[in-house]
Formats: sequence, structure tokens, C-alpha cells
Amino acid sequence: MKRSGILIYGIICYLLFIASFLYLAGFLTDFRVPKAINDGEQSPLLTALFVNLGLVFLFGFFHSLMARKRFKTWWVRLVSPHAERSTFVFQASLFLALAMWQWRPIPQVLWQFDGALASLMYCLFAIGIVIVLISTFLIDHFELFGLRQIWSVSIEQPMPEPVFRTPLLYKIVRHPMQLGVAIALFATPYMTVGHLVFAGLMTLYIVIGLLFEERALLNEFGDQYREYQSRVPMLVPCPRLLRTETGRSLTS
Repeated sequence: MKRSGILIYGIICYLLFIASFLYLAGFLTDFRVPKAINDGEQSPLLTALFVNLGLVFLFGFFHSLMARKRFKTWWVRLVSPHAERSTFVFQASLFLALAMWQWRPIPQVLWQFDGALASLMYCLFAIGIVIVLISTFLIDHFELFGLRQIWSVSIEQPMPEPVFRTPLLYKIVRHPMQLGVAIALFATPYMTVGHLVFAGLMTLYIVIGLLFEERALLNEFGDQYREYQSRVPMLVPCPRLLRTETGRSLTS
């Protein structure tokens, strides 16, 4: 694939991710999207559970498979190494879009809030989304979504070697991006069984995926990451660390 083709391909993959991410926000909150999480024709309960489980499995399986080092080693024999990350983003966006499109609603209501409690839930949802976005930029948003790789090949410069860093949010939790996703999944004033199934399955996948990611990070950074593991929790922030980092921010 020529450099210009890789650049165009990477930009298209990134735009597809942006579209699927924005749609996910509307899908979870039922905000100006053609099909939200509680929309669509109802199926028998077991059918809905089976289909929904399959949709999340497809998303999680390919997301995890393409993140594995062995698969990447094989995959870059077929595609340009510079397009590997963009292809990962492309498939993740497609399978997420498929899950939202084919999701079967289970409309039984578990809780429903109005007024101040509803506003609080929407604020928590917004906080989760903001945490996700900030977390991507704290590490390297453009490398995470393949843009830096395609730009490097377009200007014929090598990618820098990965460096272990723990900026800001990463000082209080090892995976703030996934924490933000989990908050957004559950923060709703109108929780149905179908929404809870989606949130629960996605959170389960997040935890399973993080176990594999932690192993990969240990292999890459060794004792440096092992020491980080011993100090900072994986997904749930420690109140002591929150107080420590807040104090440092106030005195710095």
C-alpha cells in the first residue's frame, strides 16, 4: 500500500471510530440517534440474551485477538505495519456498530429517576466520557488510534520507541480510560434489563481484556510496570491516592 493510500485509510478508520463513539453516547442516553439501547423490535427473553451475548462476544473476541502480539506479528505480513493500528481501530468500530445496530432490547425497568437524580446520572455519564477522552490524550491519542503511525510513514520518519509514563489520572488508577467507559455504561437515569446486560457484558469484557493487557505490559516494561502495579490499583481509584494527588496539585 502506498504512503498516500495508508494516510487516507488511517484517516477513514479514525473518522469511523469518532462516529461510532459519538453514536455510542447517543445509544446509551437515547439522545438523537435512530436506534437507542431500548429501541427495536422485542424478542423472547432467551433469544434476546443469546443474540446480545453473541454481539458482545464478537466485539470482544476480535478486539482481544488483534491486540495480541502473536497476531500482530502474523497480521503485519499481510498489511503494512503502519496500518496495523488503524485496522485494529477499524474492526473495533465496525463490531461496536454491529452490536448497537443488532442489539435486542429487554425493556423491563430496573430504575427510573427524574429531576435532580436524573441530572446527576447524566453528569456522571458526562464525567465518564470526559475521563475516556482525557485519558487518551494523556498517553498519546494519535498513536492510540493509528494517526501517528500513518503520519510517520507519510513523512518517512520512524516511530519512537514506547516509553512508560504515568501522567495525571494514571497516577491514581492504571486504566482510567476503561474506568471512564465503565462509569458511562452504568450512569443512566433509566436503567432497563437490556441496558444492564449491555453494561455488564461490556464491563466483564473490560476486566478480562485488562488481564491480558497487564500481562503484555509486564512483558514490555518488566519491573518498572510491576512496581507500578504494586502502588496503583487497576480500575478502582484508591481514596488515599486521590487525596495524595489532590494535595500535590494544590501545593504545586
